Amino acid sequence: MKSLPFVPDLLVITAPATAIPGIISDAAAVGVAGAVILSAGLGHGAGSLAETVARTARMHGIRLVGPNCIGVMVPRAKLNASFAAHPPSDGRVALISQSGAVAAAMIAWAAERQLGFSGIVSIGDQLDVDVADLLDYFAQDDHTNAILLYLEAVKDARKFMSAARAAARLKPVIVVKSGRLAQGAKAAATHTGALAGSDAVYDAAFRRAGMLRVYDLRELFDCAELLGRGFVPRGNRLALLTNGGGLGILAVDRLAELGGAPASLTEKTAKRLDQVLPRGWSRANPVDISGDADATRYVSALDALLDDANSDAVLVMNVETAVARTEGIAEAVTQCVRDRRVRKSEVAPLVLAAWTGTDERTATIFETARVPHFPTEDDAVRAFMHLVRYREASIALAATPPSIASMFAPETAAARRVIAEALSEGRGWLDPVEIVALFKAYDIPIVPTVVARDADDAADKAPPFLARGLAVAVKVFSRDISHKSDVGGVILGLRTGESVAEATRAVLSRARSARPDAILQGVTIQPMIERRAARELILGIADDPTFGPVIVFGRGGTAVEVINDKALALPPLDMNLARDLVGRTRVSRLLAAYRDVAAVPAEAVPLTVVKLAQMAADIPEVAELDINPLLADETGVLALDARVAIRKPPRLFAGQTRLAVRPYPSQWEGELALRDGSCVVVRPLRPEDEPMVESFFSRVTAEDLRLRFFQAMRNFSHTFIARLTQLDYARAMAFAALDPSTGAMVGAVQLHSDSLYENAEYAVLLQSDLKGKGLGWALMQLLIHYAKSEGLKRLSGEVLAENTTMLSMCRELGFTAATEPTDHRIVNVVLDLSLRIMGALGTDILIRRKRDQSGVTATTR
Repeated sequence: MKSLPFVPDLLVITAPATAIPGIISDAAAVGVAGAVILSAGLGHGAGSLAETVARTARMHGIRLVGPNCIGVMVPRAKLNASFAAHPPSDGRVALISQSGAVAAAMIAWAAERQLGFSGIVSIGDQLDVDVADLLDYFAQDDHTNAILLYLEAVKDARKFMSAARAAARLKPVIVVKSGRLAQGAKAAATHTGALAGSDAVYDAAFRRAGMLRVYDLRELFDCAELLGRGFVPRGNRLALLTNGGGLGILAVDRLAELGGAPASLTEKTAKRLDQVLPRGWSRANPVDISGDADATRYVSALDALLDDANSDAVLVMNVETAVARTEGIAEAVTQCVRDRRVRKSEVAPLVLAAWTGTDERTATIFETARVPHFPTEDDAVRAFMHLVRYREASIALAATPPSIASMFAPETAAARRVIAEALSEGRGWLDPVEIVALFKAYDIPIVPTVVARDADDAADKAPPFLARGLAVAVKVFSRDISHKSDVGGVILGLRTGESVAEATRAVLSRARSARPDAILQGVTIQPMIERRAARELILGIADDPTFGPVIVFGRGGTAVEVINDKALALPPLDMNLARDLVGRTRVSRLLAAYRDVAAVPAEAVPLTVVKLAQMAADIPEVAELDINPLLADETGVLALDARVAIRKPPRLFAGQTRLAVRPYPSQWEGELALRDGSCVVVRPLRPEDEPMVESFFSRVTAEDLRLRFFQAMRNFSHTFIARLTQLDYARAMAFAALDPSTGAMVGAVQLHSDSLYENAEYAVLLQSDLKGKGLGWALMQLLIHYAKSEGLKRLSGEVLAENTTMLSMCRELGFTAATEPTDHRIVNVVLDLSLRIMGALGTDILIRRKRDQSGVTATTR
């Protein structure tokens, strides 16, 4: 390689596995930037050839794709570093695949549909470049409209979720995952653990990220058909035009089943159709124009439907007859669509076609006109609804959640003391009294519980409940028995001290017979709660080996696994996410009022979900948690029974967490001292801060906004501000400085890192009338300290050359400055954090942290 007269930008390696370490070493010696390893057989783990190759590449900054992959293709750059059978054409869709076979199949299918790709990467064993790296790349690629992803498994959940969430906010990300049924129900000590199957957790992760999941390659192809051409409907209302009534009815049935809505024709549209259709036409949607419809009738009806304000898209269907030439109808329909695109300056409704029995000539007509077409009405409706789901997910991602600070203030320290004591005794489960204390710390209502050693002790402790007219339940108390009813360890409806004593003797005897190995601590006594109209729910925390803690919600009771009405979500959660979790279950419909049953308060169940999700974020020692049943009625919620498994969590570096989505970093809340001795309150931005940020922008002059955003900015959209406030704390941070007397935002500083979490770009903006008081300097010091504590290597930014104040501050802080070669108006500033000596910039000087963080409950989306 050293004999080459140039340094290759990219190596494509097809050599035997044993030769690859030497090739990478030679590449490092001459400064090669990257390599695609098509060969397989490098092995895995310590001592393997793969480890040697990866170590050498990291040491010299060489990026690797593969090994064991089909390669990389970028059609617009004429790059085909692969062994795919057919070269793809240029287009606007990116494909990332963990399978070379799937990538090859997509290329072949796209060639038939005249659909091109902005890039195709088969990642193979992901020795270096992984799914997250490529999501980051294609999300920022101006040549990519949508990203298709074939996934088998995720290695780094935090990195994957960060990249997926960032990408999905910018463009559609469609994912199909294999292995949905490969893992059966796992053995678990709690119901929630059993319900949280591997695929269900992946589904929750995709939903949280805003990715659109499809379930097979056919659906992936259909999404590519639409997204590759840049089509997104305005809503879920579909108008249907057909020459076969039965076909239209089938389409409406499928549409309703998938959550879409048949468009309601306006009276104006109906009158237009009266003029061009035979008497007796359906006068409803679907619009049946009869089996003898010719091209003219199709176009006249389609024109009317495209003008209907109640329609978001039109599906044109055709069944070939001997009366009209189907190819001619296709030509007329596509010409109508072309004319509309030319005439209409506004976005016209999306048009899809379903031509039953389409031949190659008819398919070519639709391809040439860029009209998405499908072999059946079912395929067309499914594809339309995938786009509707994508649009709805995009809106949900940007929604501003309500603040819950006034609704919920956990006593985190008290909860940690309960768990620490249990762990110190070597226990893996909390006892019922400890569970009551834990739930009290997180304001989750639970039935009061007392413990009795034996029958006499039980008779003494039951009267306080009995005196209030309440029956009591006696349950066996053993830290070795998690499911009490399985051993006959529960007796209900006891109303006298004598019956309590007798029941105690009975449950202890049954438990000894069923579980002679178990250590019995006695029994618990709980008042019987009679809520006639209460719904039985289940709520819990499960642990996934890939994504960490998962929140499970659904219908509860003893048959919970049989009913299997559940939904999952990754913590932490805000109220919007909690409402969505609850709403995805069938039992959620029972929470509303029906017949003589009053409704459950609207926020009662979602708020309880948020509380439990916060517990999962705050206390990594909670391995599994099960509330079953959680009763819900017009008075609110009440946990009747709960089990909590605990364990010592793995050692984590500062700032790390087991959660796949990093929670709100409350440890960075406090006060920041300025040069004049005054202070400002400083804290990370939260999703619910959107109104505060919008108000802040109104107090910044147009000139300061121009210097910050490099262009005139005056109006800030919801979407724009949501991107600033809805942070992924795993790769971004924004500190807001607040006036301690008014709470108004007076300044902000932010950073956003790359996918490797090595380099981060920063930005800072102050309220214009507060400049010159040292606020910007203090915020920059804080950001530098944060970046260094997170292990980032470099902090960089772009500054307009005319912004001399910012450039001067950067130089004082140790940044180097260099003019951008391609644009002399911009200066690139870089701070090498590995060389930065923090000195006096310690946390105690930069930020006087709040000692009591128990009231911090805000979360991240």
